[in-house]
Amino acid sequence: MRSAGVRSQKSGEQIVSFDEALATVEEQAAKVNLPDTERVAITEAVGRVLASAVVADRDQPPFDRSTRDGYAVRSSEAMRGGWLQVAGQIPAGACRDEHLQPGHTLAIMTGAPVPPDTDAVVMLEHVEENNLTDQPAIRLSEGRKIAAGSNIVPRGSEARAGDVALKRGTRMDPAAIALAAGCGAATLDVFLRPKVSIVATGDELVNVTETPGPQEIRNSNSYGLAALVIEAGGTPLVKPIARDQREALETSIREARAADLMLLTGGVSMGEYDLVEKVLLSMGARFFFTGVTMQPGKPAVFGQLPEKDGAPAVYFFGLPGNPVSTQVTFACFVATMLKALAGCGIEAPRFAQATLMERVEGRPGLTRVLPARLTSNRARPEVKLVVWQGSGDMGANARANCYAVLPGDTAHFEPETVITILLR
Repeated sequence: MRSAGVRSQKSGEQIVSFDEALATVEEQAAKVNLPDTERVAITEAVGRVLASAVVADRDQPPFDRSTRDGYAVRSSEAMRGGWLQVAGQIPAGACRDEHLQPGHTLAIMTGAPVPPDTDAVVMLEHVEENNLTDQPAIRLSEGRKIAAGSNIVPRGSEARAGDVALKRGTRMDPAAIALAAGCGAATLDVFLRPKVSIVATGDELVNVTETPGPQEIRNSNSYGLAALVIEAGGTPLVKPIARDQREALETSIREARAADLMLLTGGVSMGEYDLVEKVLLSMGARFFFTGVTMQPGKPAVFGQLPEKDGAPAVYFFGLPGNPVSTQVTFACFVATMLKALAGCGIEAPRFAQATLMERVEGRPGLTRVLPARLTSNRARPEVKLVVWQGSGDMGANARANCYAVLPGDTAHFEPETVITILLR
């Protein structure tokens, strides 16, 4: 898809730094209205955002719970080192309320309720067993110690009945689903997924089902963006390709604005046929920025169309047409806005630190956000750039699993430098 090219300064341009662009998107994301809600089965809630908190319906855990297979003991008694007779066994799901006689212990399984009169669980590996008599007995192995509370999770230590277990705005990942199930939440109130219109522009584009001519390429951006929208919690609305004609583009934008967010790819550079900004401006658009000092993605545009003729105001992003630029700018900017529209609140991009394993050249004045491969062992995470042929290299981006973020105030980055990465 079309190269972003070099943007010259012109009246009305608002070129911002990478950090300023991040802050601008977060500022606008804080202003969005929460979507409507619906109730869904917990099995349908993966990836959805809670519209109502999940409350613990009882203490978690509901009893003093053993965390090990072993023996429930009085710690002071066990520390004396004498033999304790095994008076029975408590499997998970069982209960034993009767008084435990002095000098006795109970075998206990992981997850079982700790019986009264005991205050610790000693692990199987930490005892000696005497099975030579009719009634087996155990004692602490030489050098082992046990203290009150050992290997026990007290009742209510994770949550008390009535406590908020999952806050409104929580995105339901597998861990959250498990917690909700533990609280008895068979159904959940969730926000509706925001609808995101996707319009790819360009006379050189053909549909994915078509055979491109010698000077044509398939429309990959709409499908890559649709996948990113789904991952971020939205519902993609892939629109027909918009041709590089002012009237056709204006018609496409008018139709696409019937959504919660609008994404346009291509047509935001400085060429004769790059009409997106001009058309948006003619429709009364307010621009928050019209370029970012980054590579790739410098021509990225962010703004809002005003309410008009009964249509509500809608935020839009004009993304560069080259596929890597499109996906980089989505990760940096669009995902934050989309998650806010989904009800998550402000979720900035996820940055982390890793050790660079090669020398990399910087670009003075530009923050480079480059496809990279993160590997890690137990000692440290390490990152190397993926060899690429520029922002049109979809294969390189597919081989990457993160982006290296290299600030524009450094001429080159040496091996063993700790750098920032953007997780994907």
